[in-house]
Amino acid sequence: MEHSMDKQDRKAAVANFKERKAIQGIYAAICTATGEVWVGTSRNLAAQKNGLWFSLRMGGCPFKGLQAAWQTHGEQQFRFEELDQLATDFSELLCADELKKRQKLWVIRLQASPLGGI
Repeated sequence: MEHSMDKQDRKAAVANFKERKAIQGIYAAICTATGEVWVGTSRNLAAQKNGLWFSLRMGGCPFKGLQAAWQTHGEQQFRFEELDQLATDFSELLCADELKKRQKLWVIRLQASPLGGI
């Protein structure tokens, strides 16, 4: 028996997906071969790994140390972790500063390299 969405259900599902509020926060890219950690901020944690992994696979990641480790050790030696999330009702005006502050704390905590300027 085939389960297919009718047009109305599909439209509703797409609309719901588009209306989801992106979760902002802090993430880490971890090289399990070396223990190296890179910590970054994201405006959309759910999409962050796909975007970062894609740029690494293509060799176009703007973070040279991370790209070099990826090329040396390979994708199978890397994992992505969400470290911290901002509340969905967090003030948009304060988001950028809060993300930078939290990134600094995680960089210190994990003795990591920051991704992007902090």
